[in-house]
Amino acid sequence: MTGTAPVPFTADDYKARMERAARQAADAGLAGLLVAPGPDLVWLTGYAPPAVTERLTLLVLAAGREPVLVVPTLEAPDAEKATGAPALTLRDWTDGKDPYALTAALLDGRGRFGVSDNAWALHLLGLQQALPGTSYVSLTEVLPMLRAVKDAAELERLAAAGAAADAAFEEIRNVRFSGRRESEVAADLAALLRRFGHAQVDFTIVASGPNGANPHHEAGDRRIERGDMVVLDFGGLKDGYGSDTSRTVHVGEPTEEERRVHDLVREAQEAGFRAVRPGAACQDVDRAARAVIAGAGYGAYFIHRTGHGIGVTTHEPPYMIEGEERPLVPGMCFSVEPGVYLPGRFGVRIEDIVTVTEDGGRRLNETEREMVIVD
Repeated sequence: MTGTAPVPFTADDYKARMERAARQAADAGLAGLLVAPGPDLVWLTGYAPPAVTERLTLLVLAAGREPVLVVPTLEAPDAEKATGAPALTLRDWTDGKDPYALTAALLDGRGRFGVSDNAWALHLLGLQQALPGTSYVSLTEVLPMLRAVKDAAELERLAAAGAAADAAFEEIRNVRFSGRRESEVAADLAALLRRFGHAQVDFTIVASGPNGANPHHEAGDRRIERGDMVVLDFGGLKDGYGSDTSRTVHVGEPTEEERRVHDLVREAQEAGFRAVRPGAACQDVDRAARAVIAGAGYGAYFIHRTGHGIGVTTHEPPYMIEGEERPLVPGMCFSVEPGVYLPGRFGVRIEDIVTVTEDGGRRLNETEREMVIVD
């Protein structure tokens, strides 16, 4: 099952995104945006270079000016095929020429520019040398919500990615866990994500027994035993958009304490979800989930934020964390994933992707949240 192909994005979609980005940059007091290869470039133009090299590739956006994509000549044919290419101008440069001089001619020599987070220092330093009067700030710092509000087509892709991850969980719960290595179950999960349409698998956490107390445990050689709690956290990209879900299963019958902690995390996850509504602050989601766990005496064992945004990457703003006062807006998508981690013993995490609707929230993951018993 891979599902039907999503409706393709058009050149007009990318044009609208670039115009919105340039407008937001101007509103933030910036002379423009400089976008290097990576998720921002793909989201803005539909272009992903065939390989990320030391050769400069840079999208230049400024309000009131046509977007320009600076590319190496040998990669220009690929850039011309990008869906968003009709909405921008290509400026190519050949080996032996100075790409920074070419780019500098497009920039305000005394401007302050937002730069995509993954731009190479090599390129930023080259621009600074060509234009010593310029200054730069990271996109995450100055425009953290640039990609945060998804349109209907993006929400459709996120929902399809979530459904594919759910299908993978429904399959993995039926495999044998006891006696197998974590890495073997993780390989099963990765194969299932691909079978259900994921082109990229970003992570398959399988954390059994005491390893479950490490939220970012790397699946290893530990053999899963009967009596283990096992945290499963997995996701990746399907049709360019992310999935990320967590469920905690138990091998055989759990103890009373294990069931109690699992029920507590499930209650906290439900409280976090119910806090989702337009106008609420991001931190309200964290507070709602955390209050449940702290009220039961396990507050010291909930050691990470409650959630993170998701879109063309599996982790992006906004973040559901204390101190984040930005309001939730319909179309935002993020995880709600409280957990309890008892060192040397076990951990529990339950995670859904949630999108903000006009009157509340909608889950994009619908697999069982009650404790699942596996063999």
